[in-house]
Amino acid sequence: MSKIVGFLGASAVLAFTSLAFAQDSSEQDQTPPADGNSAAGLSTGTPVETGPQVGDTYVAEKIQDWELRCIRADGGKDPCQLYQLLKDAEGNSVAEFSLFNLPEGGEALAGATIITPLETLLTAQLRLGVDGGQGKRYPYSFCSNVGCFARVGFTAEDIDRFKKGSSAQVVIVPAAAPQDTVDLSVSLSGFTAGWNAVIAANAPE
Repeated sequence: MSKIVGFLGASAVLAFTSLAFAQDSSEQDQTPPADGNSAAGLSTGTPVETGPQVGDTYVAEKIQDWELRCIRADGGKDPCQLYQLLKDAEGNSVAEFSLFNLPEGGEALAGATIITPLETLLTAQLRLGVDGGQGKRYPYSFCSNVGCFARVGFTAEDIDRFKKGSSAQVVIVPAAAPQDTVDLSVSLSGFTAGWNAVIAANAPE
């Protein structure tokens, strides 16, 4: 019992000492500086920037099943692309489809970047068709920790098929099961309006 009383007594002394120290510190803190009220060392703050910063990607407009995504530039116009997230039959996010217009005069009217999972069989390439019609194969350019990238060029005829179609089909082959395919649907709802929006957004000033 004496040990417990001794411990409690020591605790009370410690608490009292701490309280006295806190009061003394508080009184010292409230003591005005020797030179009275002074603006020296005070910060008036800086405005908090809202919205996307330079280098940030943001959604400028949603056009049915597409998003017009742009990157905030450091001066000048923000470059924009037409974007759609591709999901499998179970609703799992599998791939990303980004399309942008190219300067006139070349064979390709538009370019696209299609990102697939790292587990993709690269030698099988990527297949893309519209409304079940004859498709094309496209090679993969490289892979990173994000996924595997197919850099695709679309001719004027390809873009015209997208405008007239209801859906495109992206087919990839998983490396773990090369006998199988993963079929992804690309909705073309809103594609024409989205394509026009990309052209307008990227038009020179």
